[in-house]
Amino acid sequence: MAADAVVVGSGPNGLMAAVLLARAGRQVVLLEAAERFGGGLRSGELTLPGRVHDLGATVMAMALASPAFRELELKGVEFAHPPVAAAHPLDGRPAVLAHRDVHRTAEGLGRDGGAWLATVGAAARAGFPLVDLLLKPLGPWAPRPRTFAQAAGFGAAALLPTTTFARTAFRTTEARALFAGMAAHSTLDLRSPLSAGYGLVLSALAHLVGWPVVRGGSQVLADALVAELRSLGGEAVSGHRVRRLAELDAPIVVLDVTPRQFLAMADLPAGYRRGLERYRYGPGVFKMDWALDGPVPWRDPAVAGAGTVHLGGTLEEIALGEAETAAGKTSPRPYVLLVQPYAADPTRGGHTLWAYCHVPNGSRADMSDAIEAQIERYAPGFRDRVLARHTMGPADLEAVNPNLVGGDIGGGLAALSQFLRRPVWSPAPWRTPLPGVFLCSSATPPGPGVHGMGGWQAARLALRAR
Repeated sequence: MAADAVVVGSGPNGLMAAVLLARAGRQVVLLEAAERFGGGLRSGELTLPGRVHDLGATVMAMALASPAFRELELKGVEFAHPPVAAAHPLDGRPAVLAHRDVHRTAEGLGRDGGAWLATVGAAARAGFPLVDLLLKPLGPWAPRPRTFAQAAGFGAAALLPTTTFARTAFRTTEARALFAGMAAHSTLDLRSPLSAGYGLVLSALAHLVGWPVVRGGSQVLADALVAELRSLGGEAVSGHRVRRLAELDAPIVVLDVTPRQFLAMADLPAGYRRGLERYRYGPGVFKMDWALDGPVPWRDPAVAGAGTVHLGGTLEEIALGEAETAAGKTSPRPYVLLVQPYAADPTRGGHTLWAYCHVPNGSRADMSDAIEAQIERYAPGFRDRVLARHTMGPADLEAVNPNLVGGDIGGGLAALSQFLRRPVWSPAPWRTPLPGVFLCSSATPPGPGVHGMGGWQAARLALRAR
């Protein structure tokens, strides 16, 4: 297949790379193995006809903050914000709420309000210059000198384990629990270094840009990127699986794949191959989708306005559950990340809901009862609202998207040991030893999330090389 550039895989990073290469005047062909474009941005009718469910990502804070998406200025995509960015129910007391307004959030944290403003609030106030430093490690940057000082302060806190940071920074059960729920997105043992960094970033983004959803489903964002590519003269082909690089005929090849797929696709130098073989994947997830006959009957009505809900109780309980997962066990009371899109977007055909919990990579355990028990804990009568449910374990997720190895939705373990080696030690890890071949998946910096920055970096390197 002759072209100036071929991009394999249509996740957000592959789509971003394809669009940027096309904008630079290259003739681009995008190849996707699935029948629909989008990777983790796909949507579909998983439960009942007319009910729109996101197969992967729903909450798009990273997309709004991303330098790549800000630069793209994509048309035809509407971001809908829920009344509350995130909620964290607790037993026997009101839920803790993370509002777009950092001061309103701090007011709800009582005596820890000042501490929230001094930590999470400081990261939010640093704004896009700090985001740019974090998301595009090779630059180019144009920050104020103050930004580097802010980044140094952020980095010192970010390197800490969540348990250490939360117990040092906060005194109340509420603030510690709220931060733990944010940090647990990382899938890391919350006693491990760097886990606090994920909590700080996600919390700060809630205040900087909010935690919106795409009106109509995440597929709308994927389709808009494909439409942009085609408007630039690019070609997008679905249902075309690339098994070997030898099939491709282009001076630039960008691969939205993780190390395991790349190893199977190419003959690589021995040293680089060994580096990829050492790459570690993280825990998987067990995901559930529901069609409901009405909103979730939360015990605390304030939770109904939240787009995202973190279930798991206190810092100590969430840390225990994540430690069990990291040790290769399934937790009987897992941390559950739940999204109720209808809080922001009423266009999805009714009350749809999804949630997942973390499980050991490749686990075959059915976590349906454990997940629903955690929801019932804070929303008695939830099961009575269920019209239909759909479950996906790690094997199901990997079958739908091969990049989700063992159900790992992050494209690789997010631990400190792999933060600077993603996927190998290199000043430009998107570049491979093969001439003109680049990686851009979430297995490259800056890691997981709908930000497109892996594709942005790979495309820039490819254009510079040519």
